[in-house]
Amino acid sequence: MSSHTHAQDSPQGEETRAALVVAHPGHELRVHGWLEAARPFVCVLTDGSGRAGRSRLGSTARVLDAAGARRGEVYGPFTDSGLCAAVLGHEHAPFERLVEELAAAFVRERVELVAGDAEEGYHPSHDICRLLVNAAVRLLRRTNGARIKNFDFTLVGPPGHCPEHLRAGALRFELDEAAFARKLAAAHGYPELRAEVEAALGGAGSVAFSKHPDLARRAGQEFGRVGADDFRVEWLRPVSEAGPPRRDDREPPFYEAYGEREVQAGHYERVLRYREHVLPLAAALDAHVERLS
Repeated sequence: MSSHTHAQDSPQGEETRAALVVAHPGHELRVHGWLEAARPFVCVLTDGSGRAGRSRLGSTARVLDAAGARRGEVYGPFTDSGLCAAVLGHEHAPFERLVEELAAAFVRERVELVAGDAEEGYHPSHDICRLLVNAAVRLLRRTNGARIKNFDFTLVGPPGHCPEHLRAGALRFELDEAAFARKLAAAHGYPELRAEVEAALGGAGSVAFSKHPDLARRAGQEFGRVGADDFRVEWLRPVSEAGPPRRDDREPPFYEAYGEREVQAGHYERVLRYREHVLPLAAALDAHVERLS
């Protein structure tokens, strides 16, 4: 386990060529200390426009520029509604192309380490991002033997959470005062995420969890003891080549129950479901990697 009191001293900066792949603009804030240290090239799947229809890519570009990171070629190819529509419609080809684009970018950039969203069952786009990263890493391992180190990080789970059995292979960053101050300034300076930042720093985990505490409890997500100081620690957790276990025998994810309420409120027409929509996409990506291998 790598532990660094000063994120700037991390050996993951100059010695390791790194990539960051996230579903939404703003996720880079969760690992801002590592972002400054590693200066990865950054890929973002959606524009973060949400129901409001306003892109967040400009705000993330400012965060990346200030941290010395670089934008990758995959930078907001989907709107949020477009990604969900593709998954609901079982349109798998765009995601298969993204796996190839990510893999090609990793080769061009000579990437040795990739970090990305964890699969938490909170938002389908986050979990789909994890499927895409895992597929791209697996594709490169099978086609050219590349052994890219694959890590994830929580987006709504407690920031300091890393299961004991993963810690030996994880990377831990404990930010010094200056790095932590820059992280908080970047978070507070991200206008489109003001409510989410307040919810996270206040211990609610997210705005959705604070509005639907019963669903948060059902999903096992309660973070009342988490405070702003907990975000001083960042964990990058190793992901196995097979990726996280599929949810066949688990409770439906939070996003299904939340989606049902959003449909009842008239915000959406259909609920995106794990077994009906995400599992078929996961199977399609597995099959695509097999075909290309």
